[in-house]
Amino acid sequence: MQENILLDDHLDWLEAESIYIIREVVAQCSNPAMLFSGGKDSIVMFHLARKAFQFGDRPVKLPFPILHIDTGHNYPEVIAYRDSVVEKTGVKLIVGHVEDSITKGTVRLRKKTDSRNAAQAVTLLEAIAEHEFDALMGGARRDEEKARAKERIFSFRDEFGQWDPKAQRPELWNLYNAHIAKGENMRVFPISNWTELDIWQYIAREKLELPSIYYTHKREVVRKNSLLLPVTDVTPKAPGDISEVLDVRFRTVGDISCTCPVLSTAANPIDIIAETAITEITERGATRMDDHTNEASMERRKKEGYF
Repeated sequence: MQENILLDDHLDWLEAESIYIIREVVAQCSNPAMLFSGGKDSIVMFHLARKAFQFGDRPVKLPFPILHIDTGHNYPEVIAYRDSVVEKTGVKLIVGHVEDSITKGTVRLRKKTDSRNAAQAVTLLEAIAEHEFDALMGGARRDEEKARAKERIFSFRDEFGQWDPKAQRPELWNLYNAHIAKGENMRVFPISNWTELDIWQYIAREKLELPSIYYTHKREVVRKNSLLLPVTDVTPKAPGDISEVLDVRFRTVGDISCTCPVLSTAANPIDIIAETAITEITERGATRMDDHTNEASMERRKKEGYF
């Protein structure tokens, strides 16, 4: 019983901090939006946002839209989940398509099967300019990756959407400064202080629904460079590859071209909490091909405008 009380206290503290940050964004910014991909972190953040603006028995109406940057190479289960959330809650959804950026010529790929993950930065900046967003909330967490660990909760971006890690604003006593000039932008991370374990404990406590691929299922994969590459139309087998069908789940979801599952038989949040408690590899380290290029991959992309 005492352990459950301590766990609830911890999650209550994280929840209260995140709700405070979301409300600060709405209080200080004139035209914010919340990034929503249908992944577990954005699902938790969206749930927190609805709690932040839940008043009595009145229907929840968020004072901002949700924004999804669609690479066109998403797992169908995730897109189906995203659309079901919009249908159930009535939240306004804005979708920026990487395919549109390719058509316009602002994104150029060497070949059709190239990863579109990095190209999201261009489409994101175009969506910000088109809708004149002055702040975007996202579900990045400090425990995921080194560049994210050193970024502030309110992260200033210049008129080119770029992040300068040496020019971050102080955040003493949870006081945040969202003042910007025209054309500049804030990226805000309400769940920055959460860990992967916190996320799953909160999902279990709040009984949140997730896309089915977060739980164990059979999938054809190829073992390569310590990763399990899914066999799909976007990531077909290369000559000489040997595939196998394994019990897997996704720890994180993103562009098919760079997101891999992990071996797992975990069928519910409690099982996943048990797995997460003993894992020694971060979720991005275990699942993301784009972060395996070099240790500075994420920081370089952030400097170029990536979320």
